[in-house]
Amino acid sequence: MGIIKFVKEWTLPCAMVFGASIYLLFAEIPFLEPIGNAVGPYFVDTLPPLIFLTLYSTFCKIRLHDLRTHTWHWWMQLVRIALAAVLVIAAKEADGHGTRLVIEGAFACVICPTASAAAVVTEKLDGDLASMTVYTLIDNGVTAVLVPLLFPVLEHHADMAFMSSFATIIQRTALILVLPFCCAMATRKWLPKLARRIKEMKNLAFYFWAVNLSIVMGLTLHNIFTATVPGTVLAMLITVPAAVTIILFAIGKSLGRRFGDSITGGQAMGQKNTGVGIWLTLTYLNPIAAISPCAYVVWQNTLNSWQLWCKEKYGRLKW
Repeated sequence: MGIIKFVKEWTLPCAMVFGASIYLLFAEIPFLEPIGNAVGPYFVDTLPPLIFLTLYSTFCKIRLHDLRTHTWHWWMQLVRIALAAVLVIAAKEADGHGTRLVIEGAFACVICPTASAAAVVTEKLDGDLASMTVYTLIDNGVTAVLVPLLFPVLEHHADMAFMSSFATIIQRTALILVLPFCCAMATRKWLPKLARRIKEMKNLAFYFWAVNLSIVMGLTLHNIFTATVPGTVLAMLITVPAAVTIILFAIGKSLGRRFGDSITGGQAMGQKNTGVGIWLTLTYLNPIAAISPCAYVVWQNTLNSWQLWCKEKYGRLKW
């Protein structure tokens, strides 16, 4: 029982350690090396179904008439769009290949939609669960529009027309972000018993996210160990997301505080569904830049673990 309680209380760190350990096991044992070499592509294929399940299980808890927006929801979106636009311009103007990679990585972190598990973490921190859920839906919808608009600007395939790229990305993005919501609403309408059972499983989306996190940790190590970039660039791809994490959480908490909702604002802006960012970066940008959203998930969950620890120990957040 002690181990089970420990895992429940430290789910995020345990998920990260487990994912890293599994990858290192495959990478270091000689007869398992072929499996280790295949981990990266396998993880990429596994992410979309996990993202779908995580979002679906969250959206099953939403009733359409409960969807109410708040002023800070839109301020958050304006800030996120502005940050993404600045990074796109910076990437286009970047002189060196390494600099562009680092900026693309930061862009991938910013453009990620809010994680579906953010609602669960927000609830654990005594934030506004309903407001967080609505923001998550808005944020994912805005992302579905932003991605096909901004990614083709950074597209490396010169022979791919803008409209063709736009259509391809919006189709794939819709499958990941919009389809789960439609399926969840259909479940609530025509399979209410199933929706009720999913709703009763309060931490289901959180545990799906933990599995996602384990896979992302393996993918992070795979990308780091196989990266063909200078050590300084690799170090920047790993450390810059730490600064991005702090900046996004700080902006979110500052905006949220103005509307009496600092905790929810911080989680809304800072806790990202990096699985989407990793998948999009690997598919449409330089795959090496995916190291940044991989690293971001480590930094954001380290910060979340610290916040949860503070809440448990002191009854409030230190930040």
